[in-house]
Amino acid sequence: MDIPSSAEVVIIGGGVAGCSIAYHLTKLGISDVVLCERKQLTCGTTWHAAGLVTQLRATRQMTELAQYTGELFGTLEAETGQATGFRRNGSLRVANNAARYEELARGASMARNFGLPVEAVSPDGIKERWPLVDTGDMVGGFWSPLDGQVNPADVTMAYAKGARMGGARIFEDLAVTQILVESGRAAGVMTSQGPIRAKHVVICGGMWSRDLAAEIGVTVPLQAVEHFYVVTETIPDLPRDLPVLFVGDEWTYYKEDAGKLLIGFFEPKGKPWGMDGIPQDFCFDSLPEDFDHVSPHLDDAIRRIPRLQSVGLQLFFNGPESFTPDNRYLLGETPEVAGLFCATGFNSLGILSSGGVGRSLASWIQNGRPPVDLIDVDVRRVQTFQRNRSYLAARAGESIGVSFDIHWPSRQFETARGIRRSPIHDRLLAAGAWMTEAAGWERPGFYGTDEERAEIRYSYDRPSWFANVGAECRTTAEAVGIFDHSCFAKYRVEGPDALAVLNKVSANQMDVPAGRVVYTQWLNENGGIEADVTVTRLAEDAFLVVTICVSQRRDLSWLKRHIPDGARVMVADITSGLPMFAVMGPKARELMRRVSPDDVSNEGFPFGTSREIDLGFARVRASRLTYMGELGYELYAEAEFAAHVYDTLIEAGRDLGLGHVGFFALNSLRMEKGYRHWGHDIGEEDTPYQSGLGFAVALDKPGGFIGRESLARQKSAGPLSRRMVQIRLVETEAPPLLLHHEPVLLDGKIIGSVTSGAYGYRVGASLGLAYVENEDGVTKDWLGSGELEVEIAMKRWPITAQFGPWYDPKGERIKA
Repeated sequence: MDIPSSAEVVIIGGGVAGCSIAYHLTKLGISDVVLCERKQLTCGTTWHAAGLVTQLRATRQMTELAQYTGELFGTLEAETGQATGFRRNGSLRVANNAARYEELARGASMARNFGLPVEAVSPDGIKERWPLVDTGDMVGGFWSPLDGQVNPADVTMAYAKGARMGGARIFEDLAVTQILVESGRAAGVMTSQGPIRAKHVVICGGMWSRDLAAEIGVTVPLQAVEHFYVVTETIPDLPRDLPVLFVGDEWTYYKEDAGKLLIGFFEPKGKPWGMDGIPQDFCFDSLPEDFDHVSPHLDDAIRRIPRLQSVGLQLFFNGPESFTPDNRYLLGETPEVAGLFCATGFNSLGILSSGGVGRSLASWIQNGRPPVDLIDVDVRRVQTFQRNRSYLAARAGESIGVSFDIHWPSRQFETARGIRRSPIHDRLLAAGAWMTEAAGWERPGFYGTDEERAEIRYSYDRPSWFANVGAECRTTAEAVGIFDHSCFAKYRVEGPDALAVLNKVSANQMDVPAGRVVYTQWLNENGGIEADVTVTRLAEDAFLVVTICVSQRRDLSWLKRHIPDGARVMVADITSGLPMFAVMGPKARELMRRVSPDDVSNEGFPFGTSREIDLGFARVRASRLTYMGELGYELYAEAEFAAHVYDTLIEAGRDLGLGHVGFFALNSLRMEKGYRHWGHDIGEEDTPYQSGLGFAVALDKPGGFIGRESLARQKSAGPLSRRMVQIRLVETEAPPLLLHHEPVLLDGKIIGSVTSGAYGYRVGASLGLAYVENEDGVTKDWLGSGELEVEIAMKRWPITAQFGPWYDPKGERIKA
């Protein structure tokens, strides 16, 4: 085999993702591409995929990727001459109960934001489109005419042919044995036939990706899981134009397949496979049958499709597919190694995502940044512990079922829990905490009695903890609440050039006196928000950066990669050693006076101040900040002092009405103030001016900052055509809750969508944040020029909108 000695891009893996990336790179003019497949194209997972092509996903960006894929499938065969088997026969998603119908109806409303046609259908309408199905217990469903199906192997070959037509070289029977890294950058690969040097390397190795990446210290957490489907014998009267049918409440989907029915299962408790590694010779292989495992769901299928009672099974198939800990795939440049990308762990969504993934990653490679906001699937979100094999084996069995489970607001994974714990974890449990999980951290969602915690009821309306959260919000507003925020990520940035580095990365001015806290964003060259942080100046050459836990590795990588060569600065992640508690509420100052002899008065300790103080027998860093809209202090204690600090606060606050407050209440409190949340309300495509955060931009500071030129152009261009507003449902007896992506309308025309929402207990209303657009400028007069509504589950509700917060708009409580 005559392999090249070098290439601009080397792709590892010849499944649908790898071939799509090669194809799209050549479309951008990058033809010096080598794809290495260890055996034959499609031989790992792609060949046995079901080939479902659906377009509506959980977010706008993911939907747009799937939309593009569907459009591409419609033209790929004509372009390449390679058949794809693509049929746009639509899909039906049906509900057997009201909760599932609510989920589907909310999704249908969300689809309107993206221009996707989705139509509500009655049980009779379902029967009309799918005559073989028993609709007796169905509530209804939704019809998506642009969905369909494709032959996975054929479409992969079409990608490969298109890539070769563009100049890419594809080698089968060429195994990659190692990724080469030099000076922290990908330098190529070692293959079974020798090395290939490269500027960029892309891991598309499916089930093999985790271990290949781990060999060079890169975290790509995925686990193979057995995935089952059956294929019936030929059914003579089976319509060939049947839509794909999803019966989520029975964990089952149905697809017409050459006169037969393919029935697939996403059972709630899956079977992890290959925990000790995937055999290198695995090729077009299947796994042993396990009728017992899927028989309950197969029985449901026979009841659902009575015709199956007289039809035999031609094939029982069990093949492995890769699933990730959060059921979202892994895409983008790895934080550990520059120039090393991945597109893997697709959770059975590889075919329908392939076009969008290929185009996005090709653009990312070419331009050094993602073309759109890909936060949901960005590999930088994952934590290093998540490549632990025991963890993955425990979580993966649940992850497969998440695909078909109801996607409840605040739904929590139940497996592989208790991994990252605050030093006061046991004390919080004793206080009644019901724990949620983020980035492996156990965090209090709400506090309640044993009975309340045992009877958790998720809901799209008011969950079982609704009243508990209301009580916690009132405690914060009327007395004082204590929050455990130990999960927040913290970095110490130190050295003679620390100020210069942070000032270049941050949009706000970092050159402030020691003991001041600055709220700022880290921006990309387009002015989009890469990180939302606070920076405390500890000394002339030392700073403390605090960010959200899910961004721990992402933000650290962003900072380190923007330190110039030779700069005299050190960055250390000190998250584990520095827990943080917050005390918030009108009695917070009195509580602080009881536990510390230091001056915590408004004059002696104004808002935005940070200093070390005595607290009990410990020394802690206290920062006067808030994310809740009340007077308060954030308290940073070294880990060994954390329990003492907590105990001291609890004892001193008993007669002040001190209460524990969880993250569900935090979301309500911040929503009333309109505080943005990175990853929901702000991200890579949103600028500070659009987001209402222009107050945190020091446009004229000496030396400038990353993204300054883009912001300057935006500011000088006149009224913004896209801005964030705060919305409030008009008083109704029981207003529904806003979550995300609900369409916002002005005089019946969609002008934007909700980014996040919550019930505001202090103002007594359902609230949300939303971006809206108007070509002539989003202004107060325009917002008031007509009837504003929001669409929730296919129903419209009147709203009011404004730019400022609903609670304490002047900030008087914060600065009291």
